[in-house]
Amino acid sequence: MENSTHTIIEFTRELHTCDINDKQITDSTVRVIWAYHQEDAGEAGPKYHDSNRGTKSLRLLNPEKTSVLSTALPYFDLVNQDVPIPNKGTTYWCQMFKIPVFQEKHHVIKVEPVIQRGHENMVHHILLYQCSSNFNDSVLDYGHECYHPNMPDAFLTCETVIFAWAIGGEGFSYPPHVGLSLGTPLDPHYVLLEVHYDNPTHKKGLIDSSGLRLFHTMDIRKYDAGVIEAGLWVSLFHTIPPGMPEFRSEGHCTLECLEEALEAEKPSGIHVFAVLLHAHLAGRGIRLRHFRKGEEMESLAYDDDFDFNFQEFQYLKEEQAILPGDNLITECRYNTKDRVGMTWGGLSTRNEMCLSYLLYYPRINLTRCASIPDIMEQLQFIGVKEIYRPVTTWPFIIKSPKQYKNLSFMDAMNKFKWTKKEGLSFNKLVLSLPVNVRCSKTDNAEWSIQGMTALPPDIERPYKAEPLLCGVSSSSPLHRNFSLKLLMWFMMLGSTLSTGYLGS
Repeated sequence: MENSTHTIIEFTRELHTCDINDKQITDSTVRVIWAYHQEDAGEAGPKYHDSNRGTKSLRLLNPEKTSVLSTALPYFDLVNQDVPIPNKGTTYWCQMFKIPVFQEKHHVIKVEPVIQRGHENMVHHILLYQCSSNFNDSVLDYGHECYHPNMPDAFLTCETVIFAWAIGGEGFSYPPHVGLSLGTPLDPHYVLLEVHYDNPTHKKGLIDSSGLRLFHTMDIRKYDAGVIEAGLWVSLFHTIPPGMPEFRSEGHCTLECLEEALEAEKPSGIHVFAVLLHAHLAGRGIRLRHFRKGEEMESLAYDDDFDFNFQEFQYLKEEQAILPGDNLITECRYNTKDRVGMTWGGLSTRNEMCLSYLLYYPRINLTRCASIPDIMEQLQFIGVKEIYRPVTTWPFIIKSPKQYKNLSFMDAMNKFKWTKKEGLSFNKLVLSLPVNVRCSKTDNAEWSIQGMTALPPDIERPYKAEPLLCGVSSSSPLHRNFSLKLLMWFMMLGSTLSTGYLGS
């Protein structure tokens, strides 16, 4: 279809063609490349596209949620006001907001990013946390860098993620039977907006006013939504050696944590409807694996072609139940071939994370279900024998052997001569180590399992997908036809597209 401003091309192909020259179309991110010339093709064929070309990351199979929201739906904004962005690579900026006071319960049913024009590549992700309700409005007076020694104490009470958006993502609509509850005593009164700014070229003088827009309704839906952060607790004990084309980390949402929280709150289980997978620059693939009584079930979400600049909630094709007796593993794959020093778990985009944010209902009192591997056994791998105790400095200091004496554990790990062979042996060790369990409640409290040690389950590592069989009838779900409509628009009225090139 073509008119004066738009050209739409629709084509169909099988998801898995059994042709080695074709990319399989899966739930993972796909980089689509496009190119066109403004003139129709003549007898000599299509003309060269010149600079009319580009690339975009898409999740082609992420099911679309048709939005039937009223255009007149009320909303409120949680938006920073004129934040000066420091001329450094990574800044996390935190600002507390008070949720509008509602006389009765409301449901947020859609959240959209509000990104200042021209800052689309600088605002990397936005997290919204629920804070303690025991404040007065003086905490709203000013924002501050997050995770800073001088950060206001009030910020430390904001641990429950209630929404997550990341670069490349668009607005998110809750399913028709679910909403984010506001206006009841259990709901957030104060929230913390954490905006991660990425300024790799250290530009000076940048001012930003970005945030989130929340659409709400008094037409209450059946269930309240909750968010669970699952995966690797963000810590320096998450270690990735340099020079590794492939290194895997696992974060465990343990059976013990889920069982304690679910048995107390919802023995019949919860229903997951969307997942956001989160890593940083070294991330190449993430998978949220689901086990029930030791048996592996279908993965809740995965992205084998993770793009740091394109992270959004994936709607599950069908809601999945999490029951007492289940456990979850967030499995992350990294590439550090171009790095000469260790990569550590941490907040900067040059550090790493391995997290899954699960959107689910009905809401229970569980906000974080994570783990971190034991650090002492990691240090024993490089030959560390003893550290100074009691630990009075951070990072803590090595006592012996001589080659590491008086070095921090970070310096010792960097001094070790990593080879690919050593890295593979270290990876095997780390995946087998006991883990420290994190199992947190909404109000900064903890389930009793918090801090305990658990052994990782004995599972097949890494995850191996079922092989796709060629020659299966095209009616098989493996060979479903895929229809893609491509919409292209041009600023100048009248310029239309008849010939072009598309690929992935």
